[in-house]
Amino acid sequence: PEFAMASSQFALLVACLLLGVHSLEAFVLPSSCASSLGLRQHGSLAASQPMHTVLSIQKQRSRARLEGTSALRMKAPMHDAIDKVVKENKIVLFMKGNQDFPQCGFSNTVCQILKACNAQFEDINVLENELLRQGIKEYSQWPTIPQLYIDGEFVGGCDIAIDMYQSGELVELVERVMAEAD
Repeated sequence: PEFAMASSQFALLVACLLLGVHSLEAFVLPSSCASSLGLRQHGSLAASQPMHTVLSIQKQRSRARLEGTSALRMKAPMHDAIDKVVKENKIVLFMKGNQDFPQCGFSNTVCQILKACNAQFEDINVLENELLRQGIKEYSQWPTIPQLYIDGEFVGGCDIAIDMYQSGELVELVERVMAEAD
């Protein structure tokens, strides 16, 4: 039983690290599962558990990477190149693939939304360049792709584009920006 609990904790730790989750506060587990994993009922780790220490260390390392090294890793030329593309194009979508051949479901969704809005947009395939792929995440401080920029401003990713489209806000924004471009 003690080994099973340790392997369950390890499995949970690995899953969290792979998913980029550094805090289990948001996890809600049934009390039977939580207790078998050595967790409190609301899902946070008990302070005496070794896994808590590992997650704390991982969280500190992640924070240090974000605060310290991300600015160093993103070279000025990449930042400048991204900034130029964002500012010189009314609508830009940094995506996996291109608008004719999206290589990700989320990228495809945003493309379809923009096409439904009759948007003329520039697509940038982040899969062609690993520095660009990481650079755009650091530029926007947004961890996922696709990333939509309209009129030089970061709008968001797929979920935000969907919400804005469903509310009609994206159609209005695209129409206004496209009218200004003419």
